[in-house]
Amino acid sequence: MTSTTFGARFREALETRGPLCVGIDPHPGLLGDWGLDDTVEGLEKFALTAVEAVAGEVSLLKPQSAFYERFGSRGIAVLERVISDARAAGALVLLDVKRGDIGSTSQAYADAYLDQSSPLAVDAITASPYLGFGSVSPMIETALRNDAGVFVLALTSNKEAPEVQHALVEGGRSVAGTVLDHLAALNQGAEPLGSIGAVVGATIGETGESFDFNGPILVPGVGAQGGTVDDVRRIFGAAARNVTPSSSRGLLAAGPSVSAFRDACRRANDEFRVLAGA
Repeated sequence: MTSTTFGARFREALETRGPLCVGIDPHPGLLGDWGLDDTVEGLEKFALTAVEAVAGEVSLLKPQSAFYERFGSRGIAVLERVISDARAAGALVLLDVKRGDIGSTSQAYADAYLDQSSPLAVDAITASPYLGFGSVSPMIETALRNDAGVFVLALTSNKEAPEVQHALVEGGRSVAGTVLDHLAALNQGAEPLGSIGAVVGATIGETGESFDFNGPILVPGVGAQGGTVDDVRRIFGAAARNVTPSSSRGLLAAGPSVSAFRDACRRANDEFRVLAGA
């Protein structure tokens, strides 16, 4: 791993490879669509084929840990291979684990994924701050010590989210807005970009929030889920240049043909390249 910050590597990757983040999510239905059994062997074939197809081209790959964990230790072994092969091909690996806990448990999660001596070490993880933003401090501190990153859930598109994320705290600020304020403080003064980012859905609609917190923004929900380039521009404004739009099943559905999957990723990447000038 190079000794540059995650924020710097993220910025360079988006400028050289384009903004797209490709999710490698071995959903049982997709395994079947690819003609594979819902077994660890099918998982391995699916995931490593996807990595081989696009890890040398796109900026980020985002495996969803749960789809590997469900196969136990053999599934985790496949995840380790996905991580190492993707990083060897030059892609940044963002592990979608959405961990959220406190104290020593939060630190243990940080050690598992962000300490670069770990077999599961990645460039960045997703994390949930909804036990209080301070609960993710061990992950953030470990990430910064290891030139890694954390994408904190801020405004997600799931229908259950507003009851927590839109709730108001003392002073009238929303919970999500408070999360964004914390990110702005953590990234203040970082060049060319901070390493602590946010997860914000592409289909959240109008929020009234500013996303100018000098950090990377993971935006799931593009493509098959309905999010468009225009949505990203409208929601994020000038901060759209810090966005990595993420798609998984919509792109993976183009498989099992390696060329068809690669072409689908190239088209999506090209579609969102216009965000660089936002």
